[in-house]
Amino acid sequence: MTYQAVKIADRVYWVGAIDWTLRDFHGYATGRGSTYNAYLILADKITLIDTVKAGFEYEMLARIASVVEPEKISYIISDHAEMDHTGALLTTMERVKPEAVFASAMGVKTLAGQFHGDSGIRAVKDGERLSLGDLTLTFMETRMIHWPDSMFSYLPEEKLLFSQDGFGMHLASLERFADEIPSHVIEYEAARYYANILLPFGTRIAKVLDKLEQSGILPEIIAPDHGPVWRKDIGWIVGKYREWIERRPKRKAVIVFDTMWGSTEKMARAISEGLREAGVSVSYLPLKTCDRADLATEILDAAALIAGSPTLNDGLFPTMADALTYLKGLKPSHLLGAIFGSHGWNGTGADEIRKYFDDMKIDLIAEPLKVNWVPVWGEGNDDERGMN
Repeated sequence: MTYQAVKIADRVYWVGAIDWTLRDFHGYATGRGSTYNAYLILADKITLIDTVKAGFEYEMLARIASVVEPEKISYIISDHAEMDHTGALLTTMERVKPEAVFASAMGVKTLAGQFHGDSGIRAVKDGERLSLGDLTLTFMETRMIHWPDSMFSYLPEEKLLFSQDGFGMHLASLERFADEIPSHVIEYEAARYYANILLPFGTRIAKVLDKLEQSGILPEIIAPDHGPVWRKDIGWIVGKYREWIERRPKRKAVIVFDTMWGSTEKMARAISEGLREAGVSVSYLPLKTCDRADLATEILDAAALIAGSPTLNDGLFPTMADALTYLKGLKPSHLLGAIFGSHGWNGTGADEIRKYFDDMKIDLIAEPLKVNWVPVWGEGNDDERGMN
């Protein structure tokens, strides 16, 4: 099979790899796979922006070879040291033998730790410019978006921003541009990526967006390290990031729960019906069929989180502990909360949820609702059986 580069600007090509089978990343479900994006700049000093995950280097090098001999690459830029972008870096360096490899100062340290030694990678500073001969790259540190080493690279002659993990998504596709993919898929996967990867760093992202505006950088193309390239609707994706950062919740509640013998599920169904009758949009997430990443995604525009669990071994049901531990790490903000659960001889499952809510600073609207054994589902149905 011949892998071909895709032209994304006059002198820039996408030369990355498509991972059709990826289904888990950072613990979040990636049902549509992903891409590991690398970009080739055809300047006097031919430059490669990032590499790919280990095992995909053959695909990247084949795409490069469809444009130019890989050995003609002069520079490699590592915008982000995470191994889905640098797993193939050493292999590529050995093959290409570039004049120089550049990363942020923290990137140099991170890569030295990952590669167990000094690989001769040079550090660049925030705001530093690198001449590629007839083109120029400008670097902008974006620390903790979402690793300490992260940085953007900007190619002013093409008005093209290489945004590493910013503005990306996990989406395997043969289409290279966001405008070629159905808008509902783009909006969902962009939101899912932000919620599961970038949510804890909203304040920092806001400062980076402000810094871009103040610097006069107005990209016409944004090329992230995952997912499609943005060549249209730049204002839309930047606006969505502003919206997610500012937490503009809808009149929406997320109900997340698990159940042992159906009792907690009956409570969840009753709560969802009551909310619907009150005009509240409900996202209903039974953990037997939903994923922790679904929870994070739905929280992005929700006003309230309602969590329910049976009690197991004097504690929280394992799937709820998993989901809430994951959500806690993402640091959601400005949520109202409610807790429910059924139990047999003690109700500590609901109490354990409260500890998570306290840690996440979720404001409870009422005391936890606990039902001993089996709740009554409507009038006249008290003969229904089930437990926890």
